[in-house]
Parts: sequence; C-alpha cells; structure tokens
Amino acid sequence: MTRITLGIEYDGSCFSGWQRQGDRRTIQASVECAVSKVADESVSVCCAGRTDAGVHAVEQVVHFDTDAQRTPVAWVMGTNTNLPHDVRVLWAKSVSPSFHARYSAIARFYRYLILNRATNSALLHGRVTWCFSSLNVRLMAEAAQFLIGEHDFTSFRAKGCQSKSPNRKLHHIAVVVQSECVVIDIVANAFLHHMVRNIVGVLIEIGMGKKQPGWARDVLMARDRALGGVTARASGLYLEGVYYPSEFGMAKHPIFERLPSDVQRFNNNLNL
Repeated sequence: MTRITLGIEYDGSCFSGWQRQGDRRTIQASVECAVSKVADESVSVCCAGRTDAGVHAVEQVVHFDTDAQRTPVAWVMGTNTNLPHDVRVLWAKSVSPSFHARYSAIARFYRYLILNRATNSALLHGRVTWCFSSLNVRLMAEAAQFLIGEHDFTSFRAKGCQSKSPNRKLHHIAVVVQSECVVIDIVANAFLHHMVRNIVGVLIEIGMGKKQPGWARDVLMARDRALGGVTARASGLYLEGVYYPSEFGMAKHPIFERLPSDVQRFNNNLNL
C-alpha cells in the first residue's frame, strides 16, 4: 500500500463545496472518481481543509492510499484526463504513511479578493466579491492587527461549526491594494467554519466607515457571533497553500517564511 499526495486547484463556483454530499456536485466526489479510474480501484481522498460551496483553491492538498503503482506523471495526467474542466491536479508524489493531508498541516493560507470599484466585473464573476463603496484599506489593515495571535474566535465561527475548540492561532494577516482589488491574506494554524469570511465581513464594515478599527477587537473579545458583521461571500475566497513540517518534503508558499520559528512545534491538542 502506497500513500500518494496531490496538489489540486479548482474553481469552486459550480460546486457544492469540497465534501462529498450525496448526488450534489462536489470536488471530493470528482477527484475520487477520477483517481479511482487511474488506480483501477476504489479510492478515498482526504484533504487539508474542506472548502465551502463557491470557494476556490490555488493549491488544495489531498492524500490517498492505493495498491496501484503509477508514476507521479501518470497520476497527474491520468487524473486530469478524467476530471471536469474546473478541477486540475498540479502535482503528485508518494509520501510517508505518517503523512496526513489534514492532521500533518502546521498552517493554512487563505486569500480573499474584493473588487473595489463602481461597477461589477463580467469577467471576474464568481471569482471575486464586489464592493462598490470605496474601502479605506489603511483602517482595515489597522483593525486586522487586533486579530493576530492565539484567541478564542467564537465571534468569527459559523453557528453550525463542528470544531471542538474555538481557539486558533492567527499568524499573519495583511490588507493591501492590487490594481482594483483589495487583497486580504490570512495565515493561521487552522480555521473555523466561515472564519475567514466572517473576519472579512468585519473588515469590510470598517473599511466602509461604518465602524472604527477597534471594533474588530471588541467583536473578538465578545466571543459572540451575533455581534459580528455579515459573512462575506464565498466567491472571493481562495485556499492558497498549506504548510507541512520539512520532514515530508513538501514545497511551501513564500508567505510561510513569515511564520515564527516556533510554528514548527505544532500543537496537536487543538482538537481541530
């Protein structure tokens, strides 16, 4: 039995999220079907982080176990041949049986894109969130800094979140302007259900001038989801990368260089 890991990108616009859901179109079901054809056996895949309906991935990481012997190129090319156009395998490699796409991960990186102009985009429909009101990026960036560190993020979790603990460690958050978009980058050890979208919702309220930057701190400390802002749309959210211990030999996104050295000591007691 060999453990294989894949890097996958997808446009989540026409999917009901990552997780298999009966007859609904999901990324997991599409990937499992395609990989099983290449392996010539039934295969189940486990991902680094389950994304919601409409959320995209630049590099989702999955693993699966198989008795099939294939080269990395065969896994990539064969799987892509059997995938729909909006999902693609970028790379494949065999890994240690101790590797787990979800539980071996030290940190995840999400990016949120807000098109900030007077008119929406025909070309970027479903791939960004549109905000016609001019956003004050300086105030958004100031507010975001209140969220860095290890906190109880109850105010930023969905009511139906199934995580046993609301505690997460947010390592990095940045708010910048790129052309006509406001880009929000967030890195944490893990995320609660809707956590990024709820953080973005609060930052948008502040950027529009409806609240002061300190409101982000107040919402965090309240530990009450009802006091937070609206949940930002899924269309602007991208899973950009996953960081694993060096022992697994996985390539890492440059943003993970910002993480403090002690992030290597992953806390397995978070009950993710």
